Amino acid sequence: MRTVRLPDGTAVPALGQGSWMMGERGGDTKREVAALQAGIDLGMTLIDTAEMYAEGGAERVVGEAIAGCRDAVFLVSKAYPQNASRDRLARACEASLQRLGTDRLDLYLLHWRGNVPLAETVAAMERLVEAGKILRWGVSNLDLDDMEELVAAGGQACATDQILYNLTRRRPEFDLMPWLRDRNIPVMAYSPVEQGRLLSHRALHSIADRKGATPAQVALAWLLEQEGIIAIPKAGSREHVEENRRAADIVLDDDDRAALDAAFPPPNGPKPLEML
Repeated sequence: MRTVRLPDGTAVPALGQGSWMMGERGGDTKREVAALQAGIDLGMTLIDTAEMYAEGGAERVVGEAIAGCRDAVFLVSKAYPQNASRDRLARACEASLQRLGTDRLDLYLLHWRGNVPLAETVAAMERLVEAGKILRWGVSNLDLDDMEELVAAGGQACATDQILYNLTRRRPEFDLMPWLRDRNIPVMAYSPVEQGRLLSHRALHSIADRKGATPAQVALAWLLEQEGIIAIPKAGSREHVEENRRAADIVLDDDDRAALDAAFPPPNGPKPLEML
């Protein structure tokens, strides 16, 4: 498994696991836990979740999946923007830790920007680092102007920006991603196959047929070959996890890349960051 280095030098898998929409139905818990555990066994040891997902339900599923193997996992969770204040962030973090059954997060993210000043959120994050509740912090869904403001507010320790990025959502390539790359801040790409919506595209099927792969694997392989990108697809079954893992072994050639650029053109100018 290829790895990506965070600004502090920590290496994490380029292919991790998401948990959006897990924990919403109790009858799915056993299957979701098994899927996450299969991913861990396959080297997809970075797991992303959030207090928003099923209002803590996804964190409980992740907590069950990592019980007994916490030290083998790089655990990421996210805080609601309304909880990112000086007074509320510590409480939100503690609640996430309890649901996850752990004493620390490897990475804690601001889920998106709200009304709390970024300087206040930075200070609250740094206090959690000092307390040992989190080992590092980052952000999600912040565009270039937000990132510049974050750094100006004392946020030089930001470890990642988790954004919507896939073949159909290439807008960050124009300005945000070069800015992050210059500062060695990796991108964590959520919804890397657009929740399945891009998989019917003819170009993906054509390349997949040549590679003996699936369209989803080609879309993931395109992300995984890029420097500084961590992909976090969600899979609700062991079979889906195994399909995702095989994407890390696919090698695209110049013809494949040209075909994907023709089908999914890169941006030719700045546009606002999209989010789901």
